[in-house]
Amino acid sequence: MVSSSPPRLAQLANSVLQPGFVGTTEVPDWLRRRIAAGLGGVVLFGRNIVDPEQVAGLTAALRAENPDLIVAIDEEAGDVTRMEAWTGASRPGNLALGAVDDIDLTERVARDIGRELHAAGVSLNYAPSADVNSNPLNPVIGVRSFGARTDIVSRHTAAWIRGLQSAGVAACAKHFPGHGDTSVDPHFGLPRVTGGAEEIARTALPPFIAAMESGVRAVMTAHLLVPAYDPALPATLSPRILNDLLRGELGFDGMVVTDGIEMGAVTDRYGIDGATVRAVAGGVDAVCVGGERAEESTVDLLTDALVRAVRDGTLPEDRLTEASTRVRDFAAWSGARSRAATATGPRSDIGLIAARRAVRVRPRREEEAVTVPEVATARADSAGALHATGFPRTTGTMGAPRATDAPRATAATAATAATAATAATRSSGSGGAASAPGTLVTASATDATGSTGTADWAGTAAGAGTAGGVPGAPANPLLPLTIAPHVVELSPVMNPAVDGGTPWGVADPLRALRPDTTSVRLTERELDGFDDVLDRAALTPADGRALVVVVRDAARHRWMTEALARLLRTRPDALVVEMGVPTGVPLGAVHLITHGATRVSGIAVAELLTGRSYAPAAPVGLSPLA
Repeated sequence: MVSSSPPRLAQLANSVLQPGFVGTTEVPDWLRRRIAAGLGGVVLFGRNIVDPEQVAGLTAALRAENPDLIVAIDEEAGDVTRMEAWTGASRPGNLALGAVDDIDLTERVARDIGRELHAAGVSLNYAPSADVNSNPLNPVIGVRSFGARTDIVSRHTAAWIRGLQSAGVAACAKHFPGHGDTSVDPHFGLPRVTGGAEEIARTALPPFIAAMESGVRAVMTAHLLVPAYDPALPATLSPRILNDLLRGELGFDGMVVTDGIEMGAVTDRYGIDGATVRAVAGGVDAVCVGGERAEESTVDLLTDALVRAVRDGTLPEDRLTEASTRVRDFAAWSGARSRAATATGPRSDIGLIAARRAVRVRPRREEEAVTVPEVATARADSAGALHATGFPRTTGTMGAPRATDAPRATAATAATAATAATAATRSSGSGGAASAPGTLVTASATDATGSTGTADWAGTAAGAGTAGGVPGAPANPLLPLTIAPHVVELSPVMNPAVDGGTPWGVADPLRALRPDTTSVRLTERELDGFDDVLDRAALTPADGRALVVVVRDAARHRWMTEALARLLRTRPDALVVEMGVPTGVPLGAVHLITHGATRVSGIAVAELLTGRSYAPAAPVGLSPLA
């Protein structure tokens, strides 16, 4: 039986929605009206961001109608950033923090994120990812996770939440009940977790328990099927998972929010309106929408669907009222926490410190040697075999040896071998514009004779064969470089959680320290069917230069693995930088692992390659790091 009037039902429906919108300065009229009518919150995306000061003005305008309005953002840092979507992240992501495994460092990084968000008027951050990335071929989690071990993910999830919330911004643990053991991107299909209930309880749930023990008051659901708990409904729509497991067994009494409700995992079967109704009926309190559908008509559609569902009995009114109450309680709690937080000074350089500590340098010793023609298959097999996700084993025209693939005896190979005995003068300077895909970026007109950096941590770390002051590795004769490098960045298409326009890579920060750096960025489309592209764009420009090959989740991309194998057959002296999830197979003469593709991780690698620290002044077009 419906007891509320239509206006009251509409107000309740409004209160459980958290939509996105288009605009950077002016709040759309339709959104102002919705906030006045009881809208529970809004979500900011990269399209709403220019700089922190602009965001602060925008959030103040949003709260003009409701001071306790929840203003949310998905700011994981690392590869998934909204505040720095146009400049590149100045803090590494979760996998880098998990690799360092210093919970104090994790807490400091998260506190730094919280300070920036708090100053910008954000009250809820849809982070951290509490997923245990147990499947190294996971297409949507990967470097967003603290790692593949439950204990590491648990303690760093807790530390990240403590740090963020100490700055006055509410955290949100995601993606419940765990998205790490999946092989399908929910933006495009329905992932399935095949483990049993005992295995899930042992491996995937502990980080969420740790999050609750650290005071998290929001949990985001995952759009995936977990037959061990519910063989019919995705977690976002499942009373068994949200009510029986999350609230019943685990005792969570805070706000439950959906992942983006427009994702194909739920809308392909139920539609965006049907998925919204089923989510709230199943135990969700707030519905996140607007990453792809940010127009007023979407909010109208979802509001009308919720009201209609109450009136036809599909959605009990008491359930909608309960969800609205939880959103209101969370808004009051997070608002009070935000107001109680004190303003702090300028951002620290903790992001660069963390990125430096996360880099691992692995010179390939003789006993670790991998024959070059087998590199691609070895790398794929170490991650669990590419063919398991629909790719055949690494074979084909690009992966097969060719007559022209014989190792080249160039000035570069001789020079890199000689770096153990000599050390050339290093230079640094302003970075150029980001390289467009497939475009060769030539050396700066500035010659490599000036110097603005200082040979401190980077030179020491390169000499030790590792980064961040971690001792124990032998000296590396190939670092720092003594000749100009040519950087080849193999760039994959990223999942929609990662803004495709966010700067990443090594070439630009390396050019800032060595203006004589040249580079090219290549995609699968540019390489497909064109056997001469690698020769023209990657190998020929590297004659007489050190070759640096940058990959991003190479094990998940057959084309990238094949291209890397081709390059290493011809230039076994190449240095390989992995900016995605590493697999443990040493590649190239030196294998550098950043545990993420952030701008700051690229800077840390550039410092190692040159033996110099990054200059305090940022490259043109990029925000400063300190």
